[in-house]
Amino acid sequence: MIWYVIAIVAVAFLFDFINGFHDSANSIATVVATRVLNPLQAVMWAAFFNFVALFTVGTQVAKTIGKGMVDLSVVDPNVILGGLLGAIVWNLITWFWGLPSSSSHALIGGYAGAAVAKGGLAAITWGSDWTLTLSFIVLSPVIGMVAGTVLMVLVTWVFRLTTPARANRFFRYAQLASSALFSYSHGANDAQKTMGIIVGLLVSAQALFVGQTGLLSHFHVPDGDTFPYWVEIGAYSMISLGTLFGGWRIVHTMGTRMTRLRPVGGFCAETGGSMAILIATNMGIPVSTTHTITGAIVGVGSTFRARAVRWDVAGRIVWAWVMTIPAAALVAALSYFVLAQLVTF
Repeated sequence: MIWYVIAIVAVAFLFDFINGFHDSANSIATVVATRVLNPLQAVMWAAFFNFVALFTVGTQVAKTIGKGMVDLSVVDPNVILGGLLGAIVWNLITWFWGLPSSSSHALIGGYAGAAVAKGGLAAITWGSDWTLTLSFIVLSPVIGMVAGTVLMVLVTWVFRLTTPARANRFFRYAQLASSALFSYSHGANDAQKTMGIIVGLLVSAQALFVGQTGLLSHFHVPDGDTFPYWVEIGAYSMISLGTLFGGWRIVHTMGTRMTRLRPVGGFCAETGGSMAILIATNMGIPVSTTHTITGAIVGVGSTFRARAVRWDVAGRIVWAWVMTIPAAALVAALSYFVLAQLVTF
């Protein structure tokens, strides 16, 4: 039993790696598309700032995932593993098709789907956490689009007397800062989701580890508010490693297929997106970094003219967003039913 739980922790870290791999496009697409950094430099830059967030942000998002989404009395290791498998499968499907779907919503959908498979709809703790999370499926791209548009208009006005060549040189440097800020915000919000899932697992299995020594002694989490250091370091390390390997299919979609970006546009999109994500992180909302940066890119592109945005590509992305939670929930529910036949508690 102990080894089964340890194996699920490993799967959770695998999801975190895939999250970073899948969502690396969020952090590097604009800086690569504008040729401020080459792909290798970009993923190293993003991975570093993903990890830096470990030392400067709290754990509000992790607490929301760990305690605010599903009734912990229903949760067992099979529910956690089923939820993780649902999220991983959906992430890999959307990565294959080059669609920037939300790893966050895949995880939430998978977790909820597996819990419902075990305990019915009563397993979901409907309340403000769900209301805010579901609301931000719509709000995060809108906030990103508004922020990107406003910043683009403001920057264009401030630099209206500057020659294009000089402005371009300035924003090539400025985009290094905006890319770092977005990577930081991505790590701050997304790594915490895996932390919350792992702690939910440990809470459900805590009786198994009372009296254990060494590393296993840290598995005892009395109330879901405690986050052992190894969980935090592991989550941030794995998302950073995933980012380092990069998901190039999605980079191409976000960086060039939706709209063509210049350094000034990349700066505005990343800055606007990161501001929105950091506000949500501070509020404990597991927001989609993918939705936010996509909205910001569309907002920046639309300031030139509506036709600058390839709306057919944006439309396919939106459909992937709509499908994410139910699709991941369905895969997770099926996974739970299979696991329940193989492992009983």
